[in-house]
Formats: sequence, C-alpha cells, structure tokens
Amino acid sequence: MSYTVIIPARYASSRLPGKPLMDIAGKPMIQHVWERARSSAASAVVIATEDARVAEACEAFGAEVCMTSDAHESGTDRLQEVVSKLGLADDEIVVNVQGDEPLLPAAAIEQVAENLAARPAAGIATLKEAIHDAETVFNANAVKVVSDREGFALCFSRAPIPYARDHWSGGEQTLPVGQAYWRHIGIYAYRVGFLHQFVQWPGGELENSERLEQLRAMENGVRIHIAESCVAIPGGVDTDADLQAVRALVEAGNG
Repeated sequence: MSYTVIIPARYASSRLPGKPLMDIAGKPMIQHVWERARSSAASAVVIATEDARVAEACEAFGAEVCMTSDAHESGTDRLQEVVSKLGLADDEIVVNVQGDEPLLPAAAIEQVAENLAARPAAGIATLKEAIHDAETVFNANAVKVVSDREGFALCFSRAPIPYARDHWSGGEQTLPVGQAYWRHIGIYAYRVGFLHQFVQWPGGELENSERLEQLRAMENGVRIHIAESCVAIPGGVDTDADLQAVRALVEAGNG
C-alpha cells in the first residue's frame, strides 16, 4: 500500500502567530511533525504552506514543500489544491497530519491509511479515543462521535452524544454506567477523488451549525470509517501553555 502524507502549515494563527516555526528543543515545530511523518510507511511527505517563511525553514531541513493559496476557507480545500498540483490519481490515498502535532505517533498515520485502503466503501478514515470523564463529554471543544457496528460514523457533534436522557434528567453530569463515549481524533485519510468532490459541495446545515467539515461529507453520503486509535495520541499545540508542555516533554526525552 502506498500513501502520501500532507502537512498543512499555516503561518497565521490567532493564538500563536508563526506557530509552525516555534522552537522545540532546537528545531521548529513543523520539523518535529515532518520527522514523525517520515518515520511512517508513507511513500512521500509534503508540507503545504502559504507563507514563504515557513517554506524556507522547511526546505532548509530537507522537506518537500508545496506553496498554496492563502484564500482557502478550510484545510480540506488546501489539501485538494496540493493533490492537484502533485498530480495524484483519484484512487490514491493521502493522510492529513496537522502541522501543530509534533508528538503524533507514526503508528496512527499508518493506521488510518491502512483502514481506508481496506474499505473501498469509505471515502474517509479517521480515529477516536475513549472518554472517561463527564467534563470532556460536555466540553464543546471535544468532538464526540458515535458509529455503527461496522465502524462507520453515524454522527459527529460537539454536544454529548449519545445523550443519556434518563441519567441526566436530574441535572447531574456524571457518566452513565455501561455507556461508552468516544472523542474524535482529527487525523484523516482521504481518497484523492473524494477531495475533488468535497470542494464542489457547499457547506450544509450540519457543518455550519457544528463547524465540523466532516459533516459536509456525511450530508453528501460519504461514509467515514472510524476506529479506536491503536496508540495514545498526545494533544497538539493550540496555546502557549500547550507549547510549553510539549517543550518540557521533548527536552525530557519523553516526546
């Protein structure tokens, strides 16, 4: 099986401007992400950016870079531009690895690629992890997912799903015994043909309400395979506190 990893790396960030170039143990963050992706079984790893500063830094450590438009409304739009420029065939698989996840295990990259390759009915493959606390279930920043018996997603939501009506009817926010809750992990494998379709579809009501791009795919009948991650996946870098935590882990040799 052959697949390509694409790492979007935007310089602009509302919380951490210049985030891809933030130093972690003597290397820019994007280099850590690239090295993780390179250690997977990917046939190619490409960094996609709209900024010359990011491109220059990436080329300095040997990465293949694809310059993209700065007008994209979504990361998926940026991926579609990259696969078009690379000339990838519709049946090829690409894995989207976020440029702010310097601790992402290579095993997770391989897992989503293999899961998609094994399921011709799916247009997307992604991962999930178990939730063990009520706070995360009720946290709108944690995207929850429910799936069918074959591992295909039924719904993604920022709301608690499934909603334990009887258990929560009294207002107590604890987890009901015997009910599993799952958090979506934002690593995706796509078929290239799907990406070309996706950018032609307008955002639907579900996507516009939840602000979740994968709901556009589901509203258009695309099946999304979702499996429990085979490995623990550390959080990415969204804030300065996240950055300091990752620096501490890497410098201590735990990253």
